[in-house]
Amino acid sequence: MDGYYAWMIVATALVLMMTTPALALFYGGMSRSKSVLNMMMMSYVALGVVGIVYVLWGWSMSFGPSDVGGVFANPFSLFGLEGVAGGSYIAVCFQMTFAVITAALISGAIADRVKLSAWVVFLPLWVTLSYFPLGHMVWGGGFISQHLGAQDYAGGTVVHINAGVAGGVLALIIGKRVGFGKEPMKPHNLTLTMVGAGLLWFGWYGFNVGSIVLAGGGEKADTRQFMTETGVTFLNTTIATCAAMLAWLAVERVLHGKATSLGAASGIVAGLVAITPSCGAVDTLGAIVIGAVAGALCAWAVGLKYKMGLDDSLDVVGVHLVGGIVGTVLIGFLSTSSAPGGIDGLFYGGGLGPLGDQVGAAGIAIAWSAVCTTVIGLAIRHTIGWRVSDEAEVEGIDSDQHGEAAYDLGTGLGRGLPSSGVLAATQGRAPVTEGAPA
Repeated sequence: MDGYYAWMIVATALVLMMTTPALALFYGGMSRSKSVLNMMMMSYVALGVVGIVYVLWGWSMSFGPSDVGGVFANPFSLFGLEGVAGGSYIAVCFQMTFAVITAALISGAIADRVKLSAWVVFLPLWVTLSYFPLGHMVWGGGFISQHLGAQDYAGGTVVHINAGVAGGVLALIIGKRVGFGKEPMKPHNLTLTMVGAGLLWFGWYGFNVGSIVLAGGGEKADTRQFMTETGVTFLNTTIATCAAMLAWLAVERVLHGKATSLGAASGIVAGLVAITPSCGAVDTLGAIVIGAVAGALCAWAVGLKYKMGLDDSLDVVGVHLVGGIVGTVLIGFLSTSSAPGGIDGLFYGGGLGPLGDQVGAAGIAIAWSAVCTTVIGLAIRHTIGWRVSDEAEVEGIDSDQHGEAAYDLGTGLGRGLPSSGVLAATQGRAPVTEGAPA
């Protein structure tokens, strides 16, 4: 079906946009002004590194024809996309964007203090050991899909629980930022964050609605089935996100007396996270309940990092781990066979079986990600090291790692232009340089 492939190309572009620029803007605005470029660069670098790795062996490990113990497929069977042809290239591109944004999400937990070189080393190791195996276990015919039958429409376990656990583990291994809990570390530009949240919501329709898998493939897809499933997942994604944003703002109002723009942006993401695994499994009422529960619980959870002493800089654990667990587990209660991709859960007469499957899948994802991330994180800490120096962190990681400033207003124009040339440059003539005649 030509329409199916056309939509998948659009959906792939939307998911790609979710990392750059959407996540980069969302995280960048939440960072301090002296680290915004580094924060955004971590998303861009994730795209570059994971994109290459996915084409070389990621697709093969996730969706290759062989199976190694139900954990991953042979990374060499389709190495470099050897043997991949036709419409499968669209599927490769689509799944590649999922791997990219999952890795990029982790960066928010370790903002302001990590060397770019350590991040570059971490990325291929983590997606190889954690992301690709979980993708195979859930979507590629591996252990979870074989033995649990858990539903994960677009990545509650593979993406959000996986990234949320990884972010928390790395935050513990790397340690707190200088001054954490003692000095304010407020977002420097909430306008960027709000724009990023809006772009994430827009791109998420590619993420969720694009995850439709039609029986028989695109050529034999039933048009009515396609329209029904895309419509349901689109609507559920929308209303769950609306409910989550309102619930987050309500909790903020009760706990702190204010409903903030940061809360609205965070609530949007919490709702999107929670509806990701369930958008094809629940009806409209179920979507609203999932969104509201996720928004309220995530709003409460983000405050726990201060009590626990966990410097999860941009609330990856509080939003993605908690939201991913909420969305994954509530499927066991709220899934209904009337939804295009659902079966009856506990509240619809399905018994405890579906709930057990969902809890089991979430537990496996948590354990797998925690072990893999711990091994990689400790290996990097004891070899090349994770952190910039305390002096570099206080001065600003943008200057230390990139030699740049996000808001270099009044010290120079452009790359390498000396301050003495500012006025001359604005007047359209060559700057006066040392030793040159006036």
